Amino acid sequence: MTDSPSPAATPAAPDEQTLEDTVGFNAVLGMKLVEWSAEHAVMELPIRDMHLNRSNALHGGVLATLIDAVCGYAGVWVPPGEPRRKALTLSLSTNFIGQAREGIVRATAVKKGGGRNIFFASCEVRDAAGTLLAMGEGSFRYRKSDPYGEPPKA
Repeated sequence: MTDSPSPAATPAAPDEQTLEDTVGFNAVLGMKLVEWSAEHAVMELPIRDMHLNRSNALHGGVLATLIDAVCGYAGVWVPPGEPRRKALTLSLSTNFIGQAREGIVRATAVKKGGGRNIFFASCEVRDAAGTLLAMGEGSFRYRKSDPYGEPPKA
């Protein structure tokens, strides 16, 4: 399995926000936000040994976490200069379709709709060959405040 990082993100188009670095659990897993614009987000994850289950295939929990994270990003994009937006997951459904053991998986999410407080997003996760590994969708609520503030410094 590879431990190399994903390729560098391409420069942002004029309508795209500067990409954020992942933090916390998503960063520990190695997820990288590689595309992000209005109602769309793409994350990549290089598969490492720690991501595998007992059958040496990518663990379903890793796929579900990737779907959750990228769907959330699909709904919180704001134009450059605007205050950052955050959301929390209300519900998430995941369907596992294929398996991968190595390489980079790519999760593409699209915001499907919503209103002032809640949005909906769907996602497909594919391997480097384009094989569909998982699909998911969720409902998310915009956070009106951040009770935990900034993450603690390491």
